[in-house]
Amino acid sequence: MPAMSTPSDDALLVLFANGDPEAARMLTDRLGPRTFNVAMRVLGNRAEAEDVAQDAMMRLWRMAPKWEQGQAKVSTWLYRVTLNLCLDLKRRRRTVDLDAVAEPEDPACSVPERLQNAARFDALQAALMELPERQRQAVVLRHIEELSNPEISGIMDISVEAVESLTARGKRTLAKALAGRRAELGYSDG
Repeated sequence: MPAMSTPSDDALLVLFANGDPEAARMLTDRLGPRTFNVAMRVLGNRAEAEDVAQDAMMRLWRMAPKWEQGQAKVSTWLYRVTLNLCLDLKRRRRTVDLDAVAEPEDPACSVPERLQNAARFDALQAALMELPERQRQAVVLRHIEELSNPEISGIMDISVEAVESLTARGKRTLAKALAGRRAELGYSDG
């Protein structure tokens, strides 16, 4: 039996716009978790990230009938909407509740490993929240979501050189912020 190819995001969005509910499920399964992860890393609050991710996906569904294939990547459009929603929310609240950030438990890890992973997650999240907004966005998209610099350029509406500068400065700042905590977070130099 020949392997079936996976439809592109573009194709799934068009199928959804034409009334295919399975296409919506597939696209949500594919893009929903990454949308949530971006929002979570930018906002640092699980409940707010869930709301932003849901709002971004709803905007995708409302926009689907007007989607023009080949104009942009669906994921690029969705990341841009997600970042804009995060910025809007941050403008409205102007405070950060780091206590609301929780690392999902990995049942395969032992209790000490889970505690170590939680400490690492919390340390990274706290350091990320100290970065200037644009640096945090660039670092999250590049080093956590693993997008290419040209993709990030399109999402953030800046040049590739600006993306490179933001990510380099952000990485240096994060490295400095976390350098004194290597032993505490279970990292050895060997």
